[in-house]
Amino acid sequence: MTDENPTAEPFAPSVEELRERNRAYAAQFFGATMSAPPARNLAVVACMDARLHVEELLGLGPGDAHIIRNAGGVITDDVIRSLTLSQRALRTREIILIRHTRCGVSTIHAEASRSPPEAEVGFRPEWHTGAFSDAERSVRSSIAKLRATPFLPHVDHISGFVYDVDSGAIDPVDTD
Repeated sequence: MTDENPTAEPFAPSVEELRERNRAYAAQFFGATMSAPPARNLAVVACMDARLHVEELLGLGPGDAHIIRNAGGVITDDVIRSLTLSQRALRTREIILIRHTRCGVSTIHAEASRSPPEAEVGFRPEWHTGAFSDAERSVRSSIAKLRATPFLPHVDHISGFVYDVDSGAIDPVDTD
């Protein structure tokens, strides 16, 4: 979620360019034979940061896992809703949480104090930013939150990692 080069002109592919890319994808598509439940019974919650290629960094292929992403990989009500449906309707049994180094969400406290959203639009949003300063502590807190929710029937296999955006490595977070 950080802007690596704030002075660079943003590249936004045209809708037609994206459609052309989709036509190339569809020409070699084989997913019609995949079932809806993930083959590895796995759900991953990760940050939406464009530097994270979740499937690649975990060696997952199409149909292997549910990938749920948001700013910071934060456990929100909607993430719990998605994980609940993933487990109860689509047989996932394991959850992996991935935070990462140099996450933009970790800088939100300072930025939000300068220009809080409610000051700009006139009212407070219903959601919270989920800002955190320590990725490992955030993972531990998120695992505890998931284990405490009554909606998830399978909370024995939850793991957390911090992805290093500079090396590409993931480091496990000790939850004991």
